[in-house]
Parts: sequence; structure tokens; C-alpha cells
Amino acid sequence: MSQLKILLIEDDRILSDYLADLLVKSGYVVSQCFDGLSGLKLAQTEQHQLILLDKMLPELDGVTLLKSLRETSQKPVIMVSAKGAEEERILGLSHGADDYIAKPFNSQELLLRIESLLRRSQLTNGLGNSGTADLTPGMRAPIEICVDGLMLNAAKQVVFVNDLQIAVTTIQFKLLWELLSNQHKTVSKADLYLSVLN
Repeated sequence: MSQLKILLIEDDRILSDYLADLLVKSGYVVSQCFDGLSGLKLAQTEQHQLILLDKMLPELDGVTLLKSLRETSQKPVIMVSAKGAEEERILGLSHGADDYIAKPFNSQELLLRIESLLRRSQLTNGLGNSGTADLTPGMRAPIEICVDGLMLNAAKQVVFVNDLQIAVTTIQFKLLWELLSNQHKTVSKADLYLSVLN
């Protein structure tokens, strides 16, 4: 656990320091940023297994940061916001967030969401987003699934139909991956909510 790195992008320094302390005590290595521009730069240049991203940031807001990040990276992102309305959650998730938590939140719930997302990321990718084994070594899940002309590559998060690449969101990719991984099983809506949307 001590090797797992989390990038915390939060402009409220008191909350950021509290969260950093909580995460360090839970065994994570934490990098802190207090504005969107420096947060995007760190997210693109340093290796982190997960990003905690505030929605309301100076210089570059969280949604714009996330859209830019998703052009080059599929690192797991939990968006944190004081706005808990359904439309806000949908906006965050539709732009590539893997999970969304509204302030104020329970610290234990946040830690459980982080653990769950890291576990799912590890099982889905087998390899870390950098292309190297940056999570538990020896645990290798398939990184490609091919079924009747449909091919999914988890390392690159791409989908091909008869060798033609089609554009999908992170959530659409996860949904396809879950369905194809369980193609001979019945998957309940609750299980899909848990595995795809947490």
C-alpha cells in the first residue's frame, strides 16, 4: 500500500492538509496541488495511481482539467465537490470521472471508495496506466477481450469493431468490459452499478 501514490488537487488548504494526513496515515504517498493548472501538469508528468480532484479550482476548474487529462490518460479520478446535485454528478462522470463524492463526506467512505477504485483499476488493467506494473505484482488480469469482431484493450482503453476503432467514454468502456468479462453469466443491475459506477 505504501507505494500507491495519490495526487490531491484541492484549493482549500485546510481540507487538503486534512485529506493528505488521512491518506498518509492510511499508507498512501500523497502529492498536493492547490490550483487546476499545476494539478494538470503534475497529473500529466508524474505517476499516480489515483487522483482526488476538486471540481471548483482556481485557474482551471476540475471538469476542464479532467477533459484535458482524458485526452492522454485513463488514471482513476474521484471528483470531489461541494455540489451534490444529480446534474453535477452526471457532468463529472460524463467527462471521465470514475467516481464522485459530495462535500461534506465521511472520511471512512472516501477511503473505501479509493480502495474500491484502486482494486477495480488493478483488476481491469492488470498493468498500471503508465504501462508498467505499479500495483500489486503478480496479479495479472487479461488486458484484451475479443468476441465476434469486438475487441477491447484495457491498457489503452480502446474499442475496435471489425478493426475499426470506435470512440467510447470511460464509463462505456467499463460497462462493455464488465459485460464481455461475464458473457456467459447474468449480471445484475446492482453489480453493474458497483463495478462500473461504484
